[in-house]
Amino acid sequence: MILNNKVRQALTAGNLAHLVTLNKDGSPQVSIVWVGLEGDEIVCAHLNLYKKLKNIQRDARVALSMVTGGKTNELDNYLVINGRARITEGGAPELVNRLAQIYISPGRKYVPDEAPGGYITHITVEHIHGIGPWDE
Repeated sequence: MILNNKVRQALTAGNLAHLVTLNKDGSPQVSIVWVGLEGDEIVCAHLNLYKKLKNIQRDARVALSMVTGGKTNELDNYLVINGRARITEGGAPELVNRLAQIYISPGRKYVPDEAPGGYITHITVEHIHGIGPWDE
């Protein structure tokens, strides 16, 4: 799915995202993540093989939500994305440091360059919903 400019802005504005994966028993597992974009894929970095990554390796279905600021009528704007994720090895320190420019402050390095390669989650968007300019 091609992301429109309003969705791209929300995903790159430094809003914390809730990443939902599925545990073995089907129950949800929720983590707060920093997100960025690579083309039309949403990416987030992980320095270790956390439970959320093991869940994705077993079941690629994910959901991502974030409060984006602003209001539509009386309701706060929020974005929800359903998609499928895949995990790649390596590149996590570079992505974390790139996202730190947005989430912490420009010029900020959060992870040393020599940190282990970690993992990157790539989310392919299948459905977008929520309340905000993407719902028009």
